[in-house]
Amino acid sequence: MTAYVHGYQSQENSRLHDQARTLVDLLHADTIYPAGATVLEAGCGVGAQTVTLGRQSPDARFVSVDINAESVEEARRKTEAAQLTNVRFHHADIFALPFEADSFDHVFVCFVLEHVAKPVEALTRLKHLLKPGGTITVVEGDHGSAFFNPDSAEARAAIACQVALQRQAGGNALIGRQLYPLLFDAGFGNVRVSPRLVYADASRPELVDGFTRKTFTAMIEGVREPAISAGLIDPRVFDRGIQDLYRTAQDDGVFCYTFFKAVAVK
Repeated sequence: MTAYVHGYQSQENSRLHDQARTLVDLLHADTIYPAGATVLEAGCGVGAQTVTLGRQSPDARFVSVDINAESVEEARRKTEAAQLTNVRFHHADIFALPFEADSFDHVFVCFVLEHVAKPVEALTRLKHLLKPGGTITVVEGDHGSAFFNPDSAEARAAIACQVALQRQAGGNALIGRQLYPLLFDAGFGNVRVSPRLVYADASRPELVDGFTRKTFTAMIEGVREPAISAGLIDPRVFDRGIQDLYRTAQDDGVFCYTFFKAVAVK
């Protein structure tokens, strides 16, 4: 795994849960596993997606893992607070998971590959853990898909800073568009990718607040210091860009972003 460019502060914890709550129907309405199925959630983070998975498939059994021990404990607390009993946790690296081959019926990976320097290798290792005929579900964003009204060169420059920082850390903030070839190269079959568009305007105030403000703009705003320290942007340009991103959340503003969800078979 590469360095997590967003950090592990409490603000990032809150942002991830805001994102999960806002996008649950868009991304996960069709993520349901049958009774008795064993599902590996590879890269559970703070449990932002784990609670949704456990609730939507109460009779499936989940094993959720993450490389960060503090995140695993936070995820454990979240599932306990939600009174979920069908999830157990492991602190482990996705490249060194402590499971035998053919251990799981399904694998779920959400917002993880963007932080991985070798995504095809990660997917190949996960495929090894799937039973024959098992499926993998992968969800990723693509920061190159963001567009908005009013348009702003400064806002686009601020977004480019996050993309550049993630690239420097060994990740890829544009990975959503690559899910089909990545899964194909890892040897999966029947790869199907569907774009999931977030469209937020004043008629959808829950998306304006939950996604435009609290998810996307908050994420870009969070890289201000490392972006300036790395010499990627002038502070005044970055601050204007953030101001302009918040401007898209006003009554005449529009913000669009595309996630990509892929399902494939071993």
